[in-house]
Amino acid sequence: MKEENGYAESQGGNTLDGPIHHTKDSAPVLDGVITFDKDSQLQRGLKSRHIQFLALGGAIGTGLFVGSGAILHLVGPVPLWLGYLSMMAVVWIVMNNIAEMVTYLPMKGITLPYFTQRYVDSSLAFAAGWNYWYAYAILVAAEATAGAILLDYWKTPVPTVVWITIILIVNLFLNIIAVEVFGEAEFWFASIKLITIIGLVITALVIMLGGAPNHQRIGFLYWENPGAFKEYVATGSTGRFLAYWTAFIRAGFSFITSPELIGLAAGETVAPRRNLPKAASRFLARLALFYGVSTLLVGAIVPSDDPHLLSKESNANASPWVIGIKRAGIGGLDHVVNVAILTSAWSAGNAFLYSGSRVLYSMAMNGQAPRIFRRTSSRGVPYAAVLATWLFGCLAYLNASDSGAIVFGWFSNLSTISGYIAWIVVMFTYLRFRKAMNYQGLLHTLPYKTKFQPWATWAVLGVVILLTLTNGFQVFAQGQWDVKDFLAAYITIPAFMLLYLGHKAWFRTPWKKSAHDIDVLTGKKEMDELCADDVAPVPKNWLQRIWFWIA
Repeated sequence: MKEENGYAESQGGNTLDGPIHHTKDSAPVLDGVITFDKDSQLQRGLKSRHIQFLALGGAIGTGLFVGSGAILHLVGPVPLWLGYLSMMAVVWIVMNNIAEMVTYLPMKGITLPYFTQRYVDSSLAFAAGWNYWYAYAILVAAEATAGAILLDYWKTPVPTVVWITIILIVNLFLNIIAVEVFGEAEFWFASIKLITIIGLVITALVIMLGGAPNHQRIGFLYWENPGAFKEYVATGSTGRFLAYWTAFIRAGFSFITSPELIGLAAGETVAPRRNLPKAASRFLARLALFYGVSTLLVGAIVPSDDPHLLSKESNANASPWVIGIKRAGIGGLDHVVNVAILTSAWSAGNAFLYSGSRVLYSMAMNGQAPRIFRRTSSRGVPYAAVLATWLFGCLAYLNASDSGAIVFGWFSNLSTISGYIAWIVVMFTYLRFRKAMNYQGLLHTLPYKTKFQPWATWAVLGVVILLTLTNGFQVFAQGQWDVKDFLAAYITIPAFMLLYLGHKAWFRTPWKKSAHDIDVLTGKKEMDELCADDVAPVPKNWLQRIWFWIA
């Protein structure tokens, strides 16, 4: 049998697919990544507000601000709204799965592929890790593309390639130099996003009620003309259903990798067993407020046939929110909103570059990526992993040969399908984790338990598999075939299977671990001790009570 994940089977002390090693000062380290050293465990800098805003900020980005316009143009306002509501339910279940696992073992250095390796098998973890890295790298390119689209709104003489270069260089600089303030920076970036969304919702209501300079009380007029639904691929009820299903599929782009941010940051969170459940339990309510309300309103202030909406034909350069504000005649506000949305794209690209580089670094430490990506600077920045992820993000330069709308569509498709695959792996990992906990009679010890499990996970797993397989269904319709669209919709699936089956054939790993072989105990004692002395802060007045609820 060959070495697996960089560890020879002949070594003793295995608990997972690799042994527990000891560093020179005898601090136990699992798989070369996870540390149980108490002093290291206490070095946690992400507070409750950081975690909550990281998760929410990761879900509010160009998918909502820009991508929603493409969906509105394609299928109309009602499918747009219903598609986002449906996707929110999926994301809630995925978030619950992740929160249960990471709250149980919030160890420093963990990633979701680590849990897949621990509870399922190393081949699936290998494929999942590379899939995550690929998704994050593609999202870096998608955000740079969206930024270039937004900057083109001002019709400057600066070429698109120059804007993309500026965006990418700033992202690289922030990740190489200023990584130690990442949590704080993303908190403030996410705050800008939330303030922007709240402002846009209020503005949309004012426009609908006739308070804009044009004094047109439009209400839901655009649901009558040009209509609430735009039939897609087919006609009649089939066409309306396919319009909804298309919106459901494409809404995924807005949420891809956002639940995972809680898992990625769990090991660096203060009082994880208090703050992680807090962030997860409030995630759905906040998504409903920002996504449910905003997608309903944006479809009310912009007609689906507006020629400025993002589409292959128009090569538009504006968010639907900016279009709606401009149609209402509110002077100057469109520029302010466009700047805020541009900031959102910039910060999202920065966050995805950070996340992708950390996944790649963790994989290298675990023997699942080349050793070169273990290299760090004197300030602890994994610069080799940052550079590799950043270079992949340079695919944004495809804008030089195709329109921004087309390239943004490709990246949306590529990252969405990659995200769906990642969620399938997360849910399967959770089901194996729950099976092992139940087998060992430990299910009642979970510090955070969610409702409707495991039935909700099984149901959503089936839905996400369907979304994955039908992601590019329209290319099979008569007269719709397009090789580029087909590849963007489906190439990730065989790539993932090649990684998974190739690793399994090379290392001859079992298809899955039996419930009695799954280790759910290593690290539990250390995490129990870490969280034992945590005392929740008690608000001293009503202002603190409000702040503690928010953050």
